[in-house]
Amino acid sequence: MMRRMFLAGGTLTLAALHLGSAVRAATPAGRFAVTHSEAEWRKQLTPEQYNILREEGTEYPGTSALLNEHRKGLFACVGCDQDLFSSDTKFDSGTGWPSFWAPLDHAVGTVRDTSLGMVRDAVHCSRCGGHLGHVFDDGPKPTGLRYCMNGIALKFRPAAA
Repeated sequence: MMRRMFLAGGTLTLAALHLGSAVRAATPAGRFAVTHSEAEWRKQLTPEQYNILREEGTEYPGTSALLNEHRKGLFACVGCDQDLFSSDTKFDSGTGWPSFWAPLDHAVGTVRDTSLGMVRDAVHCSRCGGHLGHVFDDGPKPTGLRYCMNGIALKFRPAAA
């Protein structure tokens, strides 16, 4: 009986992490420079991008092509094209999501997220409010932070040669 309860709970947790759209846990307050109607966002973004950016979903770990992106350049928001992170701050966190120890100045905002029985800080784009991931205090120096981002919410721009 306990084993079934544990397995059912784990399944529900995984479903909630993947779907994420059932509850808006950490919606940033305020107005943003880039705004669109729901229909416009759906037209502009793929269904996966919409789920992450607008419904606070989470991609499966290890699925982002940006995990293995090691060139010099910038990581930008797929929703509004704002530069968010430099490749200089990217590191391998071993979590399965692209991770950075610092964003670019004024590029992101955070809001407390208490969904799924956890307390953490959700990260959003400061220009469009799109959900990007979460930040944790277990990262490397110099900040000690780990910005754990959904690769689906980002696009990479290589530095000019």
